[in-house]
Amino acid sequence: MKANKAYLSLGSNIENREDFLKKAIFEIKKIAKIIKKSKIYETSPVGYKKQGDFLNMVIKIVTTLKPQELFEKIQKIERELGRERKIKNGPRTIDIDILTFEDTIIDEPNLKIPHPRMHERKFVLVPLLELLDKKEKISQWIQKKSKK
Repeated sequence: MKANKAYLSLGSNIENREDFLKKAIFEIKKIAKIIKKSKIYETSPVGYKKQGDFLNMVIKIVTTLKPQELFEKIQKIERELGRERKIKNGPRTIDIDILTFEDTIIDEPNLKIPHPRMHERKFVLVPLLELLDKKEKISQWIQKKSKK
């Protein structure tokens, strides 16, 4: 099976935020090899403002899963860690998004890769740029999207 490189963003703003990030990473290690982890950044909420600040980070993984399989496993991890979707952009124990998956482009109702708003979100871009090799195509993609 082919090993696929992907970048995932992780965020939490329900206490204990750091523990939820650690638990998510522990679970992700069961489905993928983590190659690199960014530092953890504290950021203000986007969208729904009446909530606590987030801890955010990005990880680079390698997995043999297909994009939809990875998405389903990530959704399961979120549910197991108590993620509830009551308010759009509301508080959450953990949020895990697939930012990129190789050069794959997916535009389905439940899954969009590359993540359609990552170029607008500093809380994603700052930790992501920390992990990127200047030769990687994703950096060109982000630069192109940021100029629009």
